[in-house]
Amino acid sequence: MSMEIELGYGNEEIKLSLPEKQILHVIEGNHVDAVADIPAAVKAALTNPIGTPPLNQIVKKGDKVSIIASDITRAWVRNDLFLPPLLDELNAAGIPDSDITLVVALGAHRHHTPEENISTYGQEVVDRIHIEQSYALDADNFEKVGTTSRGVDAYVCKAVTQANKVILTGGIVYHLMAGFGGGRKSIIPGVSAYSSIQGNHSLCLHEVVGQGVSPSCISGKLSGNNMHEDLMEIAAMVNPAFLLNVVLTPEGKFAKFVAGHWQDAWLEGCRAVEEIFGVPITAKADLVIGSAGGFPKDINLYQGSKTIDNAYMAVKEGGVIILLLECRDIKEPPDFSGWFDIESLYERELALRKGFTVPGFIALKCGTIAKQVSLIVVTLPQNKEFISKAGMIPAASLEEAIAIAEQKLGTKDYTVTVMPHAANTVPVFKG
Repeated sequence: MSMEIELGYGNEEIKLSLPEKQILHVIEGNHVDAVADIPAAVKAALTNPIGTPPLNQIVKKGDKVSIIASDITRAWVRNDLFLPPLLDELNAAGIPDSDITLVVALGAHRHHTPEENISTYGQEVVDRIHIEQSYALDADNFEKVGTTSRGVDAYVCKAVTQANKVILTGGIVYHLMAGFGGGRKSIIPGVSAYSSIQGNHSLCLHEVVGQGVSPSCISGKLSGNNMHEDLMEIAAMVNPAFLLNVVLTPEGKFAKFVAGHWQDAWLEGCRAVEEIFGVPITAKADLVIGSAGGFPKDINLYQGSKTIDNAYMAVKEGGVIILLLECRDIKEPPDFSGWFDIESLYERELALRKGFTVPGFIALKCGTIAKQVSLIVVTLPQNKEFISKAGMIPAASLEEAIAIAEQKLGTKDYTVTVMPHAANTVPVFKG
């Protein structure tokens, strides 16, 4: 018996047919019903929080409140849908709009335009409250709140440190460095100075120079994750008063709102993400075939890196991964693709230690994975040279990729795991 599976590739679907006896797992996210009434769900979360009294007992009349909100690069969070109910709850607790500031968590991303503030937060929010942008390179806008046990000096935006109450908002997803996004990441990198971001993110590199990336800074891992633990120390220095984070369905709608203590409520959200997107597997496969899910998730190799990282968690040591990544904009963004001009992984690592960037780290990690397993990329013909330079094997079709994989494995008797939406789903192996 054969199993047919459709895999996204750009705007197309590619059909994969495999004998059922070869297939170990087909990894898909778990179904969850989307929130039907968003304002009601937000209010319920704010009035029945995790680990704190309700929001209306946390704030009091006269407080200056800063709400930290994700920037336009996290548009999927849909700030415009949950911020108005949050503002209404603050108003009802005696905090007028004039005492509320929205702090845009740019990290080191560029400033928003006024139009982007509207598209990200909605016209109502822009009209109601003051908005300040925290840009990591504006050194005068930050003040030191402490130094972590790992020696990172924590500089946080004054619009946050000088508020009476700080509320974190954002979305929780798997994060390939910090374990999970959301929560404390609103503070750093969100509203922290560039030197602090650099110091924290560099903890993702191995403690020993020449060993590349840290094996502890991976998706789904919190305990022993140096970057995450450092993030938590810095967030504790700020001591946010409250948190409101979102968890999504596989279709990108709201699955759940978590609210309350900045750590306890966030951890509950992480557990929800694990239940939806963390898929248990009983064994690792000789061959993993993964699709990002089509456009725009496979618009370039930078976006496709999430697929590489997740597929790697399902493959045996020395195995093969086939990736369906159209990559119509293969060299975008330049601050990622340029790192592959440094062919030596050791030199790439040294350059990162001098000036850490997330795109550079992902380029190093992709190169490291390509050294450990064979990465075969089904992509557009014009991408052949770039894919080869990245240490991967280009293929013009799925059939060609499978033929190469069988040659690499040296047999036609091998196990397969298929990941139709590998950009979002994380294999969880309890081995």
